Amino acid sequence: MFLSVFDVFKIGIGPSSSHTMGPMTAAGHFLDLLRQHPSRHEAVAVGATLYGSLAFTGKGHATDRAVALGLLGWTPAELDPDEAERQLDALGTTHLLRLDGLPPLAFDPTTDIVFNYGPPLPGHANGLVFCARGATGAELLSETYYSIGGGFVVTAQEREAPPAAAAASSWPYPFATAATMLRMARESGLSIAQMKRANEVHRQSPDEVDRGLARLWSVMNGCIERGLGQEGELPGGLRVRRRAATIHRQLEAERLANRSQPHASTDWLSVYAMAVNEENAAGGRVVTSPTNGAAGVVPAVLRYYLDHCIGAEPEKVADFLLTAAAIGGLIKHNASISGAEAGCQGEVGSAAAMAAAGLCAVLGGSPEQVENAAEIALEHHLGMTCDPAAGLVQVPCIERNGIGAIKAVAAASLALRGDGSHFMPLDNCIEAMRQTGEAMNERFKETSLGGLAVNLPEC
Repeated sequence: MFLSVFDVFKIGIGPSSSHTMGPMTAAGHFLDLLRQHPSRHEAVAVGATLYGSLAFTGKGHATDRAVALGLLGWTPAELDPDEAERQLDALGTTHLLRLDGLPPLAFDPTTDIVFNYGPPLPGHANGLVFCARGATGAELLSETYYSIGGGFVVTAQEREAPPAAAAASSWPYPFATAATMLRMARESGLSIAQMKRANEVHRQSPDEVDRGLARLWSVMNGCIERGLGQEGELPGGLRVRRRAATIHRQLEAERLANRSQPHASTDWLSVYAMAVNEENAAGGRVVTSPTNGAAGVVPAVLRYYLDHCIGAEPEKVADFLLTAAAIGGLIKHNASISGAEAGCQGEVGSAAAMAAAGLCAVLGGSPEQVENAAEIALEHHLGMTCDPAAGLVQVPCIERNGIGAIKAVAAASLALRGDGSHFMPLDNCIEAMRQTGEAMNERFKETSLGGLAVNLPEC
């Protein structure tokens, strides 16, 4: 099993990896498919239908906007916000797509994106179908996609019959379970980060890996900085105000006056995470970690390590990210990182496990202690539902990232106090999360039909 660090951590835009980045990517894939179709020159119109969680919380997650941007040719990683907004405004007037390799295509986002609130498609809670039609209205091409979390997209056929993966022997350290990962670490004498790096350089150069990791941290840290400097209300109608900038000023003032409480460290963790998730809620640039809804946990813990931990070494940023990605890959491979599939245990729970592992590693933890840290963090998120108010990634999502970061640091600290031996293996904890997600009622899995999402203050 091999999932690259650059698959786990992807640069994109908010507010959701599954509801924004995934549908945008799927739209681009459909255009590529249409360009290859023998009757492509007969196409006159395109449309999309959203199912399951994409329908129920699509408006709050800007899924319709993401589909339109994808059909305009934008990708999450390359989006220019100003130019994209100009093109969306023009599309709202012309209702016409003009794309390379295709004839002009009629498309009105207000009518040609259908929110289907019936049963979800069979392959995943996040399903969408794209269709191209000819002059008579007959269907020329249709494809079903599933946005499976973290910005990953598969077709219905790929979901039912996944493409054959490269043979395990083609990777230096092909661990598909935590138990195998620990065994390989013992046999090789390498750290988890070193094994993960060996897998990465198997398909790209060491310089490319280093540059890619540096860029990931640059975008993560830049997102924290932007979030710490922004104020005002977040979009969406809930009138939720940004708080990170105000809290950050308070913390800086207390530190300068030497009046900080011992527990202020948890406030620093929270403010870093909240800064990221406020940016995400505003549609800003973030890094899936492993999703947008949980994008604040890993950057917050890494920034906390650099700014607050004694003996922190900036050159260990890469080891932190590689270790975190190894854990994220195990969770995605053996369970899910999708809130629509597993609830928030699959998002913030996974992120906390990743961050705990990364911090434990850079603070000198052994592979066994790193695995223990990840298990502790994940264990104490089991059963957490995904219940965003009004389908917006704001309440309780922003604060939840702060608490997830705090749990991650506590888990790493506990693991470092031990020798790595513990009762519950990470593999068993991941399996428990998978089973819990399967048994969880769909009302508590990103449909905004249960939990906090329906227990709102009356105005």
